[in-house]
Amino acid sequence: MNPEHIAISKSKGIEIDWEGGEHSSFPVELLRAECPCATCTGAHGTEPQKWTPEPNPFQMYKPRIAMETVESVGNYAIRIHWNDGHKTGIYSFDHLFKIRPLAATQS
Repeated sequence: MNPEHIAISKSKGIEIDWEGGEHSSFPVELLRAECPCATCTGAHGTEPQKWTPEPNPFQMYKPRIAMETVESVGNYAIRIHWNDGHKTGIYSFDHLFKIRPLAATQS
């Protein structure tokens, strides 16, 4: 599945209008948690290092996860540079379509 339109909010996430009319909203927390890089998935035979939000009673002193930059990778993916220093994940459009949150009301 290919996107027809991609809208990016560095603090909120990514909105994609897919071919065929489907729309998906990806909050930044979901995108960071679903990073497809080798470190996060354990692709090198190591334990996956999945990102999870840290519960912090002093959240106002710790910046929330946000995208610093988003760049196109060919015609098949995007790479996100995160404010926590992580930047190795290449999010293919196939990967994004697989992890898309499904709409709450579907017929």
